[in-house]
Amino acid sequence: MDRTRPTLNQLNIVSGNIDASIAFYRRLGVDIPDPRIWRTATGVHHVTAVEAGGTEAAGLDLDSAAFAQIWNKGWAGRKDLAGRVVVGFSVSSREEVDRLHDEMTAAGHRGLQTPFDAFWGARYAIVEDPDGIAVGLMSPISAKHRSPPPEV
Repeated sequence: MDRTRPTLNQLNIVSGNIDASIAFYRRLGVDIPDPRIWRTATGVHHVTAVEAGGTEAAGLDLDSAAFAQIWNKGWAGRKDLAGRVVVGFSVSSREEVDRLHDEMTAAGHRGLQTPFDAFWGARYAIVEDPDGIAVGLMSPISAKHRSPPPEV
């Protein structure tokens, strides 16, 4: 089994008003091209504000509260998600997501989202740190594991 250290690669902000968040980060100077904004019939639900890689150590994503409840089942039905943050770590493999999730929950940390094959092609899970911060664990993205995005 490939057991390597998780790498910090993402900060995800759950926004209560994603259009206002886009305007804020653009005014701050963050380049957010329109193709990085995922819109559905019900509005904007995901923005990749900063992509990890190159000179950026970590990415910055914005998600609507409705969308966050889809990829984090531990937040389903919650009304207090605006301003929540998910700190994302990349791990080396799909199996490592499962192993780390199981190890962390066995040690007494709350699991918010059990490992699952996410529509974007990664294996993904979320555990909660001692202060209640959501910590995402994500495998490399695999084209063969992609599926259509959910209705939001």
